Amino acid sequence: MITDFELEEIEARCANASPGPWKAYIEGRDHESGSDFIMTGSDEDIEMLGATVADYDFIANAKQDIPRLVAEIRRLRNELIK
Repeated sequence: MITDFELEEIEARCANASPGPWKAYIEGRDHESGSDFIMTGSDEDIEMLGATVADYDFIANAKQDIPRLVAEIRRLRNELIK
């Protein structure tokens, strides 16, 4: 079980990362030339070596998915308390 403290740590890591939304841009899928990268919504994009398309999509979507998952965990916990 994830403790409240662990949930707060997860939420803080997400909040402290570059602002979003993040989006993966994959050469041949999302643009025609250049390298694969994650646009973060700040002045700095993320590029990785050795990452698969699935890795890029997972990491990019985590910025949006994690806050939603944390909120859902809190909502469900509140329902259990009622």
